[in-house]
Amino acid sequence: MDNKDLHTFHRKCAVDLFNKVWDLMENDNRTQVDDVNMIHSSHASRYHWGIVGEPVNLARGEWQISRVYSLLEVPERATFHAQLSLEHCKENGIGDFDLAYAYEALARASFVADDQTKFKEYMELAVASGKEINKKEDREVFENDLKSLNEVMA
Repeated sequence: MDNKDLHTFHRKCAVDLFNKVWDLMENDNRTQVDDVNMIHSSHASRYHWGIVGEPVNLARGEWQISRVYSLLEVPERATFHAQLSLEHCKENGIGDFDLAYAYEALARASFVADDQTKFKEYMELAVASGKEINKKEDREVFENDLKSLNEVMA
């Protein structure tokens, strides 16, 4: 396999696995096997992005892993990967949508950890960052995600 084919392979794996994780996260009838597949698929997607992706892909991959662990109520792992997402954003000057979601991931992980102080801190940062999202459609998606997080907490 030449370099171009290898790059195409890794990119396809990264995208397909990322999308598979979304499908699993949205499935209200997930089984324990689905949960395990969701964990493995999110890590595998991030692995492939690590080979062919840009820093923004790495930030998004870490964000997705954090979201999986928050969904499964594993706060330590959720926090670890949310922090990695934020670090990728800060180290690479990534703002907008991705920075806002890094803070959202930290807020969500803090909620799962039952750390109300950190939750409020990260929600404030998420809200402030969300206001900086340039595209109206992206900003609306983000704001709806924050609303759903607030509703879960209520």
